[in-house]
Amino acid sequence: MTDTLRGILEAAARDVFPAPDGRTTVVAQPCGRDAGVIAFTAHSVVFTDEDPRWVHETLRGIGCDPLAAPLNPRFLAAFMDRTGRTHDTVDTLCVAAPLPGPPPLALKEITGGAHARVAYARGRRDGVRAWAAGGGVLVLGHGVAGRLEAAVEVDEDVRHRGLGRALALAARHLAGQSVWAQVAPGNARSARAFLAAGYRPVGAEALLLGAGGVQRKTPVWPSE
Repeated sequence: MTDTLRGILEAAARDVFPAPDGRTTVVAQPCGRDAGVIAFTAHSVVFTDEDPRWVHETLRGIGCDPLAAPLNPRFLAAFMDRTGRTHDTVDTLCVAAPLPGPPPLALKEITGGAHARVAYARGRRDGVRAWAAGGGVLVLGHGVAGRLEAAVEVDEDVRHRGLGRALALAARHLAGQSVWAQVAPGNARSARAFLAAGYRPVGAEALLLGAGGVQRKTPVWPSE
């Protein structure tokens, strides 16, 4: 298995995963901004610049199923306390291959950062671009380990018309490379939209963010 988070994610996008051996791998943070945990099937990856010995010792002290320990609230709380970072939720991590041709709906690129979804993305991703389409917004930007991440938002008065699915699908046409999505498990509408657009779940992710805008240490992924 590769010893970098970027390599692990690139392999996962090809459906090649860490061995399901019940272990936890610790790798370096891809940049100063992002640390966290990704749980694959029976194998977790903790990406942090903290001492790996601290990670393994803390996991052993959680007192739960070892497979569940890396995403256990007690471990995440200890992780945040040690690093001074914040954490929102555990997301389902999904990925989809790029598609050729134009998007399936007309998009108008949003300039500036006035839209709340765009402003939010710029605090977590680099090279953010956004498009609007009939009451919906699609945002693309390079996030964890330089991967290309998509997010969509649909106004309440135009829901249940397939717009979320169309925007998620549009991201695959615009991407030119594997495109990722972090979906909160409780957000059933978003989960259904991304699954219908061909994204497949590969794991669960808890992202811990630091304060301030830290420059990345690794380049973004090239187009495929």
